[in-house]
Parts: sequence; structure tokens; C-alpha cells
Amino acid sequence: MSTIGRHYRCNSNNLLIYVYGFANMSTMSSHTGSKINKLISEWPKGTVSTVRYLQSRGFSRKLLNKYKNNRWLAPLGHGAYTLFNDRVEWMGALYPLQAQLDLDIHAGGKTALEMKGYAHYLGDKIKTVFLYGHPATKFPTWFKKHDWGVEIISAMTNLFPNGYNEGLSEYRERDYTVRISTPERAAMEMLYHVPSKVSFEESLLVMENLSSLRPLLVQNLLLNCNSVKVRRLFMYIAEKHAYPWVEQVDTSKVAFGQGNRSIVVHGMLDKKYKITVPRSSVEEPI
Repeated sequence: MSTIGRHYRCNSNNLLIYVYGFANMSTMSSHTGSKINKLISEWPKGTVSTVRYLQSRGFSRKLLNKYKNNRWLAPLGHGAYTLFNDRVEWMGALYPLQAQLDLDIHAGGKTALEMKGYAHYLGDKIKTVFLYGHPATKFPTWFKKHDWGVEIISAMTNLFPNGYNEGLSEYRERDYTVRISTPERAAMEMLYHVPSKVSFEESLLVMENLSSLRPLLVQNLLLNCNSVKVRRLFMYIAEKHAYPWVEQVDTSKVAFGQGNRSIVVHGMLDKKYKITVPRSSVEEPI
């Protein structure tokens, strides 16, 4: 074979290798581009995503780091990401705790009542967020260390049995939903904090708006509530407001316990429910 022929074949082989390599790089680039586009399009705006969840969807730490460097994602502490330049508030952080990590945590108490509009006198913006769950439930570090712009009170209690979901509902916020307490359960959760974090007077005022609770749900919650104080205080306030639904609640099977319970210092004893309440609450009709 002539020198010219050998030179031509060599160049042809090089050209084939170059073309193949370029096509392969283009395919990889296109695949990477479609992958990030799909991720961004499916990411609920205003939420956090955990690394564990993203890895389960096929995004390696190396790939996530690339997305971070390209300013598609922004790290949130250790173990979580947000979309770059996205604004995430506490509800967007609660979302992955429930939807991705399957943690037994929900917004409840006074917070759920505010979200549902039952505590409108407190103002439009929620300043304190009450989150409830079982005592064994642990918050991830990224959630605990981040400043969400509100005070977070984590009430990991045995107020209701572990895994007891009655009285929970879905609340829609933008492109996603979070689990929160219904007004019936939220009222009992709020009373759990009386008088340490919620005053008796405030709970009385908030419950003034709860005129349309569902008696059967109230009854089931009372039967499953583990706090004698909450059972007594809930029924005391409900009867004081004289709600129509109160007469439909069968309390004959509800255990109200024995002995007196002090709700406020220097209060007056209510003889029916054996709790000490502010003197004004007993002497003044609502």
C-alpha cells in the first residue's frame, strides 16, 4: 500500500473515533440535561429534598455536587437540598419529613388552628410553630440547625398512641401538601401546653371559635387521649361555651381520672372536672 493510502486510512480511523466520541459526549450531555430538567420540573417549589430521597431516585452525591456547582441546587446543611434561589419556609421543610423520610411528625395544636383560620385574632403571620410526634421520633440535623424564621416547638409526646392518625388531615400549600391536625385534635394538642406554653385565657379565646366540631371525632379522640388534664380541660371549656355538639358527645366511657388537677396557681376548683381554673372563668359567664 502506498504512503498516501496508509495516511488516508489513518486519518479516516481518527475521524471515525472523533465522530463517535463527539456523539457519545453529546448523548451523555443530553442525558444529564434531561435528568436535571426532569428533577427541577418535578420538584415542588418552596420545598426541601433530602439526599436520601434524591439518591433513591438515582442521583448520586457526585451528580448532586455537580448540580450544586452549576447553581441548579443549593445545599441546606448536611443531607438536604433546595432549588437554587428558591424560598423555603417551615412548611416546605415539614414536607420532606413526612413525604420523603416518613417521620411521624405533623403540625398541630395552636398552629393547625391558625392555619385553618380559627385563631384569626393572633394575626396573619404564624410566629410559633407547634410540631407533634412520638417521643422516639428524631428531627434531622439540617432541620434543627436551620433558621426557619419562626419559633419551632417540637412536642414529642404520648398524648395519643403511637401511629394514631385519627384527627389528621392534608393541608395544601402551593404545589404540595402537609399533614396537620383537624380542629378537634388540634384543640386537645393546644390544651396539652396549658399553662406552660399556652395560657388558659388564650386557649379559652381560641376555642370560642370551635362551634362546629364533629362530636363523633371528638368522642373518639377523648377515648384515645392519654392525658387526664387535657380530657378534663377540653370538656370544661367546651361546656362553658355551650356548643350544640357537646350534647352529642358520649363521655360515659371517657376516663377522667381521680383527684384534683391544678391548671393555674391560686385558681378556683371546678367541682365537676376537678381542675383549678382562673376565678374569673368560674364567676363570669361567656
